[in-house]
Amino acid sequence: MTWSETAVIVVAVVLVLGWLVWVSATRLDRLHRKVVASRLALDAQLLRRSAVATEIATSGVLDPVSSVLLLEAAREASSGSDAGERELAVAVPDLEPLVRAPDADGRAGRGPSRGTVSRALDGDLGDERSQAESALSSTLRAVLDDPDEVDELYSLPEAEPLLDALAGAWYRVQLARRFHNEAVDQAQRMRAKVFVRAVRLAGRASMPQTVELDDSWPPALRRPRAVPGATTGA
Repeated sequence: MTWSETAVIVVAVVLVLGWLVWVSATRLDRLHRKVVASRLALDAQLLRRSAVATEIATSGVLDPVSSVLLLEAAREASSGSDAGERELAVAVPDLEPLVRAPDADGRAGRGPSRGTVSRALDGDLGDERSQAESALSSTLRAVLDDPDEVDELYSLPEAEPLLDALAGAWYRVQLARRFHNEAVDQAQRMRAKVFVRAVRLAGRASMPQTVELDDSWPPALRRPRAVPGATTGA
């Protein structure tokens, strides 16, 4: 084999390796962005659910004890959500447009930088936030436990739209958490590949983590009628 043939082979190998690095880095960056975007979507849906729960607690349709318990659980969950949103916006300034107005970056035709996404991966819901959201789910299930009492609530003109709003928000929480955990699973599998670990494509970005919390549906709460594929009834 001549020197020129050897040089051609070496150049070809380098080009192939460079192409593999570029493709893998691009895919990993896209997966990291997907994780961050799905986390923001989940935050928004959790905050919406706690807001609707607060409306129900203060509407006067529940008994006083249930109202107090639900209001306390909703405020705990919403305060944790607000704190997490502010923390993410302060710690990662480039991501603030997505936190405050998720469509802002899309309209401007740009997205957060790779460094921004990497720093955003450091955050998760945290144990306290997860416990607060799980406690809200548990409280809502306890409040909406009796099918007969829930049917009576649905018969009240002031209660039915609130229950429908809660069902819609809860359904979207379940979807958002599922999508987020699927995105995390994809990113984790990508980062577990030998080639990705060998060339340290992830850099110093934290390993994405799934969100684990109790979002089990209250049996007596009707499924949202406006959502395709959802069934109506307890």
